[in-house]
Formats: sequence, C-alpha cells, structure tokens
Amino acid sequence: MADERALDLEELRQLQSIAKRPRVISLISSEIRNLEKLSKDAVTAQSSETPEPISTQARVPPTPALNYVTLASFSWDQDSDKVKIYLSLEGVDQQKIESEFKAMSFDLKIHDVQGKNYRFTIPKLNKEILPEKSKVVVKPTRMIVTLFKASKGNWLDLQFKEDKLKPRMDKEKDPMAGIMDLMKNMYEEGDDEMKKTIAKAWTDARTGKTADPLMGYRGS
Repeated sequence: MADERALDLEELRQLQSIAKRPRVISLISSEIRNLEKLSKDAVTAQSSETPEPISTQARVPPTPALNYVTLASFSWDQDSDKVKIYLSLEGVDQQKIESEFKAMSFDLKIHDVQGKNYRFTIPKLNKEILPEKSKVVVKPTRMIVTLFKASKGNWLDLQFKEDKLKPRMDKEKDPMAGIMDLMKNMYEEGDDEMKKTIAKAWTDARTGKTADPLMGYRGS
C-alpha cells in the first residue's frame, strides 16, 4: 500500500509540473496533499504500534556526599614567578587528587588517605594566578602546590586581605594621623619611584611647604 501511494504521488507531481490550466493544477495539488496526509498518518500509526523497549538496567543508587577533613596547617614561600605551598600528609595517591585552579582561588581534594578524605582550599588568593600552569606534586610525606603568578612580583600574603592603604578616620584619631599611616604603607609597599615621591611629599609637609602631605603624590 505504501509503495502504491508513493508511485501515485510521483505521477501526480509529474502531472502537476506539466499542467497549465489553473483548475487542473488546483485539483492535482489537492490530491497530492491528500495522499501526503495519508502517508504521514500511516507512518504515525505504525510508530504507535511499536512497543517501547523496557529498560533492564539496574538503578544506580545516588552517591553519598563525601566528608572531608580540612588541612589547616601549611607553609609557603615564593619567588617573583610562583608561589609554593607545602602540605604535610603521608600516603597520598597522585591519582586520587582532585584539584581546581581558578584565577583568584584554588580547591584541592585528596581522597582515600587511610580511609579519610582531606581538603585544602583558598577561596580568594592575594593576587591572580595562571590556572593552566598551576599544579600539585605528591611527595612521600607531603604535597607541593605550585601557583604560577599572573604577573611577577612579591605577595605580602597568600590570601587576599582588605586594602591596608585605606586611612583610618576614627572619631578619636586625628585625621592627619590616618593620612600618615596611608603614606607609610604606600612607602613600604611601593617601588623606588613611589618611595621618592612619597619621601618628598613627606618632607614638604614637615617643613611647611604644603599642608597636604599627599599633594606631591597626587600631582604625579
């Protein structure tokens, strides 16, 4: 039946292509539409008769959430290119480490160490790192996490802390003292050019050349 219907459709389409009178073309087109609908209905009916396969796959129970022991003790050092973090832990399998490095954070999970899972994470680093280059290396008694800095320089701390350069303007404290604290921090953490600028501004303020010790720095 389906083959006969397909042949009828093919012949009608040929007739439609050579027909010239509008009424004839309309009649042929109407018959083509009827045959196409019958073909679609037949396919739909055949599909509905096909029984759905019954899944015989066993249901996998949900994996229970893992518990982790936080590694709170660590040490670290650095050079201009990278930071190294040292974590003391024996019996670690490199294949059972899960690490996630991001630009400003990293998360380290260590599974199945004498029946326990451990975790070490820093949610916000002092500065940006290169996640694609950072890595974890396992030694017999410790792990070494290497973080490659996005830009060379010295980190004052491993974790991000609020900006110490903001002057404290307590009611009980002289506002000028807060500005002096700001200049002191900027001087200690700045490069040579910044130190020269701040030293000059400080000297001018002390000798009375300017009432605002930051004037020289703001103008630079």
